[in-house]
Amino acid sequence: MEYQRDEHRIHLIVYHLIWCPKRRKRILVEPVASTLHQLITDKCVQRGWEILQLAIQSDHVHLFVRVFPTNAAADVVGEIKGFTSHELRRFYPTILSKVPSLWTRSYFASTAGIVSEATIRAYIEAQKGK
Repeated sequence: MEYQRDEHRIHLIVYHLIWCPKRRKRILVEPVASTLHQLITDKCVQRGWEILQLAIQSDHVHLFVRVFPTNAAADVVGEIKGFTSHELRRFYPTILSKVPSLWTRSYFASTAGIVSEATIRAYIEAQKGK
């Protein structure tokens, strides 16, 4: 991965996000899974986010996505969950009537990049002497 450059920033913001349906129900199967994949893709394209990898399991979603410095992980997850919940309920009302809300409020978020923690610590330590 390379750093992105725009008007006043150089950045590399990459999140690994995981979230689940309410009560970890195994409802993310076909045809729901394909529609969910397309909806997540559409939302990311709309926001200018780059999907590096997307995996939809029957009871959870993994998204590896590159975003902008102004996009907090909570905001990315919130936008995707809100949009997909609304749209999937519209497309599949009988399937999704089994859960009171599609997604749990919880999620997993981790950052990733091209530099390790040890490299960053060494760089900062080296700057002290300058």
